[in-house]
Amino acid sequence: ELTWPSDNQHTVQLIPAVQRLLEQCGLTPLALSAFAVAVGPGSFTGLRIGVAAAKAMAAARNAPLVGVNTLDISASGHPGASQNALVAAAAAGRGRVVVRSYTWRKNEWRPRSDMRLTDWAGLVASLDGAATITGDIDAAGLAALKQAQAAGVPLTIAPAGYRLRRAGILAQLAWDQLAEKVPPGTFD
Repeated sequence: ELTWPSDNQHTVQLIPAVQRLLEQCGLTPLALSAFAVAVGPGSFTGLRIGVAAAKAMAAARNAPLVGVNTLDISASGHPGASQNALVAAAAAGRGRVVVRSYTWRKNEWRPRSDMRLTDWAGLVASLDGAATITGDIDAAGLAALKQAQAAGVPLTIAPAGYRLRRAGILAQLAWDQLAEKVPPGTFD
């Protein structure tokens, strides 16, 4: 698993990073039997480049490609069994975020709402009880959430380490989707 800030260098950095990771694992592209990619919400350019690269690699191997929702990745990386709702946020530009609320059920975070576009004040106003906020929280979002906490809104800001989207979580969610669709033992 590799994570790095790209600073709008996606096309230059992505494939070399994949090559380095394969080398570090002692693998060749021929060892890959399925592919997964985040499909948004998120940066249009980053998503477009990621999807294009994943589609090309999957097509070259004639392998399945699984798309995973970005907010589901953020939610799944957060520890469960909370009494609070979990609200995952993804930056949408211009001070806006795309959010989705989750509830802990059957040992996983499950969506309890549709995704919606809002801003930080709208997110806070929409809370219908205690909630933990995770995902992309920029400086303005952090300030708005802390102000809401000071005003008595029952929200918790997830620790920074839980707010990171991890490729390993994306891979696990994709693996679970594949396992539902194909016979056991098809993929290693």
